[in-house]
Amino acid sequence: MASYKVFFALAIISSLVALCCAHKSPTGNAQEFVKFSYSGSLGPENWASLSSAFELCGKGSHQSPINIDCKAAVHDSSLQCLKRDYVAANATLVNNGFNIGLVYTSEAGSLVISGKKYSLKHLRWHSPSEHTLDGERFPFEVNLIHESKDGNVAIVSILYRYGNADPFLLQITDKLDQLAKASCSEDQEARISAGLVHSRSLKLSTRKYYRYVGSLTTPPCTENVVWNILSEVRTLSKEQGDALRAPLVGDYQKNSRPIQPLNGRVVQVYDKVTNVKTN
Repeated sequence: MASYKVFFALAIISSLVALCCAHKSPTGNAQEFVKFSYSGSLGPENWASLSSAFELCGKGSHQSPINIDCKAAVHDSSLQCLKRDYVAANATLVNNGFNIGLVYTSEAGSLVISGKKYSLKHLRWHSPSEHTLDGERFPFEVNLIHESKDGNVAIVSILYRYGNADPFLLQITDKLDQLAKASCSEDQEARISAGLVHSRSLKLSTRKYYRYVGSLTTPPCTENVVWNILSEVRTLSKEQGDALRAPLVGDYQKNSRPIQPLNGRVVQVYDKVTNVKTN
């Protein structure tokens, strides 16, 4: 009887952290997955030719990422402090082959821009950073992807340099290790339950940020995305950086799209200190 109870308990634990495989779907259709990469014939310069769904990757005029020239950014007194209200939520850690993400499976909170509410849906890590500040590229960048009810997308981006451990990543370190050991077929993504994830640390220090209108940085490179790049660069440990890269294979461990031209776009800046002085 005792051995049966132990077996039953172990079965429950295994089910909570079990790997599952699901079809990749950058285009939104599992049957139309198109492989892309960050180098060679499948690299960024060729994304547009890989699928008609990726056309904007080559023809779009408002693409991301960009270099942010901090001195050239235009102060806009109409911009407001980022209103973010994140709550603890259940999430799934995902390796889709080209980046590591965290997908929320319950309500995780929201971001409000100009009175419009965007719900936090998932996170994606890139290494090295895709956006640069005055030409400086950082070891990591995480994109907090939010969606409104009418399908619009707003992203909050946090840049990281090496230093002290990131408290948010401390919650999922063991799950990242499990994800690195997971194995699925080439056209599938590995998923592991991350359990309840607290996101309070993600909304700290938003006293200054840069805003511009761009695109998704992976195919299909959809435009009209509202980007908000936090000015304060945070830290993660070298070990955490290694853990984020470990599940990815080969060239995908460096998964940053090259800088895209501004094409006349204006980068705005919100600075709480400046706004207080001018209002």
